[in-house]
Amino acid sequence: MSEFAFELELCAHLESHRTGIVARQLGASVAEPGGRILDVVCVEPGPAFEDRLELTSASIPAAAIESDIGTGRARYWKDAFDCHPDRARRATERACEIGFFERDRRKGREYVRQVARYPDWDGRLVGIENKPDLERPGDLEAQLRTDVSLAVVDKIVLATESYVTGAHLHRLPDAVGVWRVHRGDDPAALEIEVVREPTPLAVDEPGIEPLEYQPGRTEIAVVSPEAKARRRRRIAERAYGKGWRTYGFPECGACRADDSSGATLPYCAQYDRVVDASVECGPSCPGYDSAAALEVDLEAERDRRTPWVAEPAGKRRQQSGLDQFG
Repeated sequence: MSEFAFELELCAHLESHRTGIVARQLGASVAEPGGRILDVVCVEPGPAFEDRLELTSASIPAAAIESDIGTGRARYWKDAFDCHPDRARRATERACEIGFFERDRRKGREYVRQVARYPDWDGRLVGIENKPDLERPGDLEAQLRTDVSLAVVDKIVLATESYVTGAHLHRLPDAVGVWRVHRGDDPAALEIEVVREPTPLAVDEPGIEPLEYQPGRTEIAVVSPEAKARRRRRIAERAYGKGWRTYGFPECGACRADDSSGATLPYCAQYDRVVDASVECGPSCPGYDSAAALEVDLEAERDRRTPWVAEPAGKRRQQSGLDQFG
C-alpha cells in the first residue's frame, strides 16, 4: 500500500489505542529547521494536560511562550521578546487571536499579558518513521541514526508491513524500536506486532545533528539540552494544534468517505485504496469524475474521538481598568 494510506491508518489505530495527541509530518531538527520531518509523533499527557485542554485548541506560537510576558502585570509587547520584531509582532497577534494573550492600549501603546500560565502539559514524545516496504528503504538508515544521535524525542520506532529479518535489525540503530503492522480486510482490525522495543533516548543530554554528508566526512552540529527542550515543546505544541487529519477530499465522484478504520479517510474506488488528494487526484487520473468535494468535518471528528477540545472555554479574564496602571 502507499505510505500515505499506511500513515493514515496507523494514526487512526494509535488514536484509538493511546491517550494523548497523535500528529503527523512534524519538523524535528534543531540546528537545521526542516532538515528532519517525523512521519508521526505521539505526545503522551503530562501533569497539566487538562489545563492545556482548557486553554485553546490551536498551537501557541513558540515566541509567545518563550517571551517575558507572564500572567502578572501587562507589558509593552516590544519589550518582552528576544527575537526579530516582525516575528514578535506575528506571535503577539496570533496569541491574542487564540486567547493566550489579552491586550490593552495605554497612551497609544499596546500592552499584553498571558491569560493563564503556560502549563507543563506534554510528557514523553514518541516518534514513528513509516516504511511499509523495507525493500525500498530510501534514506531510512540515515534518518533513524539522526533521530538517535539528536535524541529530541524520547523514543523512536520504525513501523513497517514487511517481514523483519535479522539483517534488517542489524542495519538499524539498536535504540530504534520496530513494529510490524498487520492489516486485514477490515482496517479496524489493524494489529501491531512489537518486533523490538525502543530504548529511551538521552533527551536531557547534548545531541548530535548531522547537517551534511560528504565523501569521507560529515558536517555536524552539537545541540544543547536547552535547545532540544525548546524544540520538544514546539513539537508538542504543533502536534496539539495540528493533529494528523491534515488531508483533504478530492473534487471527484470516485472518492467516498471511508470510516472503516475508525476515522474518516478519502477512499478511491478507481484504485481501491486511500488516496492523497493533494498529489494523486485530478483530471490526469483515468478514473477522474469531476464532482464537488465531500464535506467532511474532520475537526469535529477529532473533537469527538480524542481528548483534544475544539472549542474550549478558555482562560480569558474580564479585565477592568488596565489603563489605571499606565
